[in-house]
Amino acid sequence: MKEIRWHGRGGNGAFTAARLLGLAASIYGGRHAQAFPSFGPERRGAPVLGFTRIDDSVIVDHSQVADCDCVVVLDDTLIDVVDVLRGLKADGAMVVNSGKTESEFRKRPGFAGIKNLVILDGTGIALDILGAPIVNTVMLGAAAAAAGVVDIADAEKAVEALMPEPLAEKNKQAMRVAYDKVRAVRE
Repeated sequence: MKEIRWHGRGGNGAFTAARLLGLAASIYGGRHAQAFPSFGPERRGAPVLGFTRIDDSVIVDHSQVADCDCVVVLDDTLIDVVDVLRGLKADGAMVVNSGKTESEFRKRPGFAGIKNLVILDGTGIALDILGAPIVNTVMLGAAAAAAGVVDIADAEKAVEALMPEPLAEKNKQAMRVAYDKVRAVRE
C-alpha cells in the first residue's frame, strides 16, 4: 500500500490534489484508492491535511495516514508550524513547494537525511501557466514523478474528469511541467 499525506492551507487545494490522485489511481489506474481530508471549522489559510491511500487490494483502513510513502507540502510556511516530517518512511519522498533551494532545506532539522527530497517552485509554475498561485495539480505532478504513486497519463485523465475544459487543459499543462522538471532532476 502507498500512503500519501498532503499538507496545505485552507483554499490551497490539498484535498482536491488528494482526491485527484485517488481518482487517477482507481478509475484510470485500475487500483484501489481512498482520498479524504482532515480539517475542522478552520478558515481559509489555516493548516489542513489531505490523505490518499493506493493499493492493489481493497483498502479497509480508514484512519489518518501515519506512516507515509510520500509527503507533499503545498505551502512551505507550514514547515515552521506543522511537523511535516512525522511518519515519513526512510525511503519515502518529501515534495515541497518552495522557492528555496534543496541545499537550504537540507540545513533544516530533519531534512538532511531525507533520501528522496524534491523542492519545486510550484507557485512559480502555477503563476506562469494558470495565472494564479494554486499549486495542487502542480504538486500532484511533482509527487507522481518523485514517488511514482500514479502514472502521469492517469493523473491527466483525472484532471479532465473533474475540471471544465479550459481549466483542465491549463492544469494538465502545469502538472506535466512539474512532472517533467522532477523527472529531469531524478535522471
